[in-house]
Amino acid sequence: MMNRQGRPSTPGDAAAGGVDTVLGHRGLDHEEGLIFEQGQAGRTGVDLPLPPAVRSRLGGLARKGEIGLPGLSEPQVVRHFVRLSRRNYAIDMGLYPLGSCTMKHNPRLNEKLARLPGFGDLHPMAPLSTTQGAVELIGTLAHWLKTLTGMPAVAMSPKAGAHGELCGLMAIRAAHEAAGEGATRKRVLVPESAHGTNPATAAYCGFNVDAIPATEDGRVDLGALKAKLGPDVAAIMLTNPNTCGLFERDIREIAEAIHSVGAYFYCDGANFNAIVGRVRPGDLGVDAMHINLHKTFSTPHGGGGPGSGPVVLSAALAPFAPLPWIVERDGGFELVEEPNERGDGAQSFGRMTAFHGQMGMYVRALAYMMSHGADGLAQAAADAVLAANYILASLGDVMTAPFEGPCMHEALFDDRFLKDTGVTTLDFAKAMIDEGYHPMTMYFPLVVHGAMLIEPTESESKESLDEFIAVMRRLAQAAKAGEVDRFAGAPFYAPRRRLDETAAARKPVLRWTPPAVAKAAE
Repeated sequence: MMNRQGRPSTPGDAAAGGVDTVLGHRGLDHEEGLIFEQGQAGRTGVDLPLPPAVRSRLGGLARKGEIGLPGLSEPQVVRHFVRLSRRNYAIDMGLYPLGSCTMKHNPRLNEKLARLPGFGDLHPMAPLSTTQGAVELIGTLAHWLKTLTGMPAVAMSPKAGAHGELCGLMAIRAAHEAAGEGATRKRVLVPESAHGTNPATAAYCGFNVDAIPATEDGRVDLGALKAKLGPDVAAIMLTNPNTCGLFERDIREIAEAIHSVGAYFYCDGANFNAIVGRVRPGDLGVDAMHINLHKTFSTPHGGGGPGSGPVVLSAALAPFAPLPWIVERDGGFELVEEPNERGDGAQSFGRMTAFHGQMGMYVRALAYMMSHGADGLAQAAADAVLAANYILASLGDVMTAPFEGPCMHEALFDDRFLKDTGVTTLDFAKAMIDEGYHPMTMYFPLVVHGAMLIEPTESESKESLDEFIAVMRRLAQAAKAGEVDRFAGAPFYAPRRRLDETAAARKPVLRWTPPAVAKAAE
């Protein structure tokens, strides 16, 4: 039998109505061991001649022992990764209701364009004279972002949403330092309904975080906010639409209050996909906002990158933007790499990345924008909001919502409908896996007990929404009918049964070691 070190759970078994098979396979769904468990010493996918004897130039740094890589043939390697890929649930497999972290369909047209040789083979150190088209594309994308947000400047180089948050706060810190207030403005206000990265970013940037409570309707408590204003406040970091799936109705009054004490308004733009083409953050009084290209403009999400999180800036913060800047001059495009090159008194806080950003993401985002057009982007936002409200309204009689609708692009439920059933939010989410759905965001936002945050995105058809709604209705009815075992034991049909999530988080096994028998054989 294969070693199951670090994997204490068992695959779906007879408890789900099946039978035990010889190798643990379930039909065409193969039980798959680690690649180290399949390798054998001396096996290889290619035959290479022995290297000629040469004098080592590594000195005492040469490896003393075996490198420890598994030995496999080419078919073994291919089969291993194909089998693993079949277990990767993705937006291309079905509806992905992960709220607060938009899982958006990526049109294949965008992928094709990003792989054109002129973009896909681009080297970041290629001479500028040979990359004018690529630099022009960055400039064009920057123009679209500024137009859609109503902001005069944009920093393109940040690599992700949280990186963009850091960029915005560094620009704000630089602005305060330039005004001689860097040592006194040390407090950043963060509402409870903001994204979780906001307070972490503020603390990382050296600010003290001061939380603002939410009202009973899930929005920023304006009275509490005003009570905390003072000459030591550097900024507010507010998410809009917020993590409760709601638009902040008082956002303009919030902006005026923040500006009245000389502070800046940072808006977390991760949820921009709900309002793009409908409202411009610059018109709301925002000074800085990052844009997750993957959420709003359909570039690939997750997987560790490469990502992109451009930051739009107000006129007050534009002089402090990070390098490089793109300028159009004498019929061509140039990259400003040093602050004194621009000659207009700008006081950039420096660079955040080695080069100019993620070209592949830029191409995909601009392709998405230009294939939709301005009216198409606005329609996509409207469709996303409509889809979320359809789910919220369709499940309102069997599940409970903490706030009255309508919502924006996310439908938020709490766990009141599970009261006294013996089923928790976690149990409910695990049962969704057996139904073929990736669970929604659970227990977030923190201001809602047992939160279940669902985001269906604009690309889902009514048929797929209806199918999802039917599943959620049936699960809610089963919980209320006392079918606890269906939830407490879930998932039954996943490659692995439920893990000890506390042990997985606190005592993760991240390194494979040979089983004891194999060690003895050596």
